[in-house]
Amino acid sequence: MIDAPVLVLNQGFEPHDVCRTRRAIVLVFCGKAELVEDSRGEVHTVSQAFAIPSIIRLTQRVRRPFHERRLTRVEVFTRDGYTCQYCGRETRDLTLDHVAPRSQGGVHSWENVVSACKSCNRRKGGRTPDEAGMKLLSVPKAPRGYGYLVPYHYFCSHVEWRKYVIQKADLNPELQTTAPDPDAVPWSSSQAAP
Repeated sequence: MIDAPVLVLNQGFEPHDVCRTRRAIVLVFCGKAELVEDSRGEVHTVSQAFAIPSIIRLTQRVRRPFHERRLTRVEVFTRDGYTCQYCGRETRDLTLDHVAPRSQGGVHSWENVVSACKSCNRRKGGRTPDEAGMKLLSVPKAPRGYGYLVPYHYFCSHVEWRKYVIQKADLNPELQTTAPDPDAVPWSSSQAAP
């Protein structure tokens, strides 16, 4: 429990970071953060009991410098909502696929790399989607530089974080292929509802 992840919000309720419970308790105890939500019980010391936080908010604003998103597997999977861009299946077992294969002169860029499940990637092979008779669900492009990227896998067990994080369809409307799902997995953020 002491190593469980805790969402750290900036003073304006924007996601700033994810830290461990131990660090979050120290920040709250030192007055550098305040408890927003606790849903996991208490940690007892010899003389005190501390609520185990799920979400904390920093008492002072901490500026994050703007930076371009790096082209990594996790960033591509997160941009695509952990969804295969050919068949639409949502899974964590994904591969990267170059829309225009590198063997045909395709470059390794945001506009040419998508998430694909293993079966679709194998089916496409070293061909373009047109040559393979496959269609992309959305046009790949570089993600916008919105604040801190909250890792996808934390949302499976931390439902209470959802109200502080923008949904993937709100951030990138091209990713939305069906009606909005209120229980959809959040993506990344810089805005939140206090």
